[in-house]
Amino acid sequence: MALPHELDARRMDYRHLDIDAPAPGVLRCTMSNPPSHTLVAAEVEELGAFVAAAQDREDVRVVLFTGGGEGVFIRHYEVGELAVASERRQAAGAPPAGGALHPLNRLTLAMQQAPFVTIAAMNGNAAGGGLEFALGCDFRLLADGDYRVGLPETGVGIIPGAGGTVRFARLLGVAQALDLVLHGTLLAPAQAHRLGLVHGLLPDGEFAAGALDYARRLAGRAPVALAAAKEAIYRGAEAGLEAGLGIEQDLFGRCMASRDAAVALRRVAQGAAGGGDAPEWQGR
Repeated sequence: MALPHELDARRMDYRHLDIDAPAPGVLRCTMSNPPSHTLVAAEVEELGAFVAAAQDREDVRVVLFTGGGEGVFIRHYEVGELAVASERRQAAGAPPAGGALHPLNRLTLAMQQAPFVTIAAMNGNAAGGGLEFALGCDFRLLADGDYRVGLPETGVGIIPGAGGTVRFARLLGVAQALDLVLHGTLLAPAQAHRLGLVHGLLPDGEFAAGALDYARRLAGRAPVALAAAKEAIYRGAEAGLEAGLGIEQDLFGRCMASRDAAVALRRVAQGAAGGGDAPEWQGR
């Protein structure tokens, strides 16, 4: 399948990303930084440019992120970059609180606010910043093999710095987040799934195909409804009950005003009397 032209034109600029379109409505972004497959600042910048470009395309419904290393999603954030930053801060003294968000935090916020669905197809190990990137995706799938995921930063004198503490607490609860982060625990796939850290485990040997099938099923749903449901859940979770109900009601109204909803609802109504195939979604 041909790539959307804006993304195709920019793909040669990517050093760490390979973009393809394996199914209608699906873009796959394979991240690679050999030989370590750690996450570096240049890669975060490329990911930000890719997400921004994808948001300009109405035909992008799902973005699937996966790792280009064998058995590695993103090993962790590049420790060499962190060491340089630590030495500079130690020499300059502690910076004042309340500075600008780190680019990785800005990236995951942009992913959360994007109208398309994001999936972290974790084909192997992911720790520290690698797992924090995955936590910024809407869905997380993990290969069921001899892999580990977690936030081990307290073992090297720091804490998770790109959303790990916040998202762990919100996903797992404060008590579980304290246990895992303070101990720097690395979890096996079955443990991560049992805790709800990942949405699904897929057989290691069938992972790529299984992750693509997962993305394809999501891309086959109504894009206006997917974007609205995602927005309602994220914004509603941050609001009080009454405000959340108002957000949901407004987004419900947006869906009801769409051509897709009008066609689908009419066909379902006709189907109750014996008519109608599933509609082809127009995204409007």
